[in-house]
Amino acid sequence: MRALIRWTVGLIVIIHGLIHLMGVAKGFGWGDVSQLTEPISTSLGVAWLVAAVVVIAAGVMILAGVPVWWWAVAAVAAVASQTVILTSWTDAKAGTVANVVLALAAVYGFRSNGPTSFRARSRRLADEAVRSARSAVGPSGSLVIDSDLAHLPLPVVGYVRAAGAVGRPHVVGFRAAISGRIRAAEDAPWMRWTGEQTNTFGHSPSRVFFMDATMKGLPTDVLHAYVGPTATMQVRVASLKTVIDARGPEMDQAETVTLLNDLCVLAPAALVDAPIEWTPIDDHHAQATFANAGHTVSAVLTFNDDHELVDFVSDDRLASSADGRTFTPQRWSTPITDYRNFDGRRLGALGHGRWHPADEPSFDYLEFHVDRISYLEPGDPGRSGLEAREVAGSR
Repeated sequence: MRALIRWTVGLIVIIHGLIHLMGVAKGFGWGDVSQLTEPISTSLGVAWLVAAVVVIAAGVMILAGVPVWWWAVAAVAAVASQTVILTSWTDAKAGTVANVVLALAAVYGFRSNGPTSFRARSRRLADEAVRSARSAVGPSGSLVIDSDLAHLPLPVVGYVRAAGAVGRPHVVGFRAAISGRIRAAEDAPWMRWTGEQTNTFGHSPSRVFFMDATMKGLPTDVLHAYVGPTATMQVRVASLKTVIDARGPEMDQAETVTLLNDLCVLAPAALVDAPIEWTPIDDHHAQATFANAGHTVSAVLTFNDDHELVDFVSDDRLASSADGRTFTPQRWSTPITDYRNFDGRRLGALGHGRWHPADEPSFDYLEFHVDRISYLEPGDPGRSGLEAREVAGSR
């Protein structure tokens, strides 16, 4: 649906720009343009040419899905086009309709990609979190060795080894591109989404996750931000109206569980240094207890015979209401169903988010796939402080 809207608007804008060339032809005397009855001077012909070029450029940028600044070009194009239309209002006034479409596209583009957008805010928060982690990172060259795993339960040791952590640099965070689908309830329709996520671990863990989804045919932006002691979840429909703004102690606790889950699922190498209290259970299970910003949460991890994490179950996460205003404690799990290699690190790349209501059958509300990931490793403080290399997964 979103692609159809983009292509429709882009083609309308390009055709609108091409029509401007009629004003150019009449202004330069290139031919008899009978559709334009009002006179157009050579200087106005230049103005029509400039408007045509800017409008067509805006249309091409919309069609190409250029992620940044297309909205600024669209805004300039709408103003330039309407200005020349006013000089030939009787003949060209119908073009105002196309300019209204172009102006609305510019407004949406500004709200979805401009400096006040959730997307831009998520990137600022992520960059700030990485800079903060960078200031706390030690010297480069430190590799994970066998003795670093001595404090971990045996199934976790097997998992960290199978993940390819031993002999590689320590991990202090990651950046990832993730995609999948999500729904609000068991009987609700699935929504496709793509996401950008940045986590840092250490003295002040952080999680910034931006989701670009489609709800009821409308683009929907979701921003999870857990930076410092508090967490928020905000949702905007069409990048314009905020429909959910969840925050408070319950939200902080829920995101603390998610932060622990990210550590275990997406950054197994970071478990070597993570401030987690481990409780051995048996050869295939261990309990992890994690504390951050005054919230203590725990989960039971399940591993298979191949030393892969296949499930993460916690009773400390809270399910939010549709409006994000109330939270209900509910068992939450993330079964992992596929593993892939990312530059020598083996990672659970396909999984699910599952709710377990007390008196109802459990159901999946989330499916996720890790498309690309880059791990933040201690680097040379004289250069960057953290090293990161983004790679796509392979089987």
